[in-house]
Amino acid sequence: MTERTTVRLPEELVRRAKRKAASEGSTLTALIEDGLRRVLNEPLSTKKPRRILPRVSDAKGGLKPGIDLNDTAALQELEDLDYAERLK
Repeated sequence: MTERTTVRLPEELVRRAKRKAASEGSTLTALIEDGLRRVLNEPLSTKKPRRILPRVSDAKGGLKPGIDLNDTAALQELEDLDYAERLK
């Protein structure tokens, strides 16, 4: 059983599709049907592969010895010393 339906497509796409169908000795309907079958028969696993981002740092993690995250005064002092060192 076939069913009639209306689809809205860009004019240029329809022109190209008609030329392709004619060059293959086929109809626009057959071309559309073939395209739909191909799309619907694709396996679901054809999703885009997950991008793998490059590593941002080679750091291995963890704190430097002697650093206490709860001692904000000491952290500020270390930051100030580091800043002063960079100014030299």
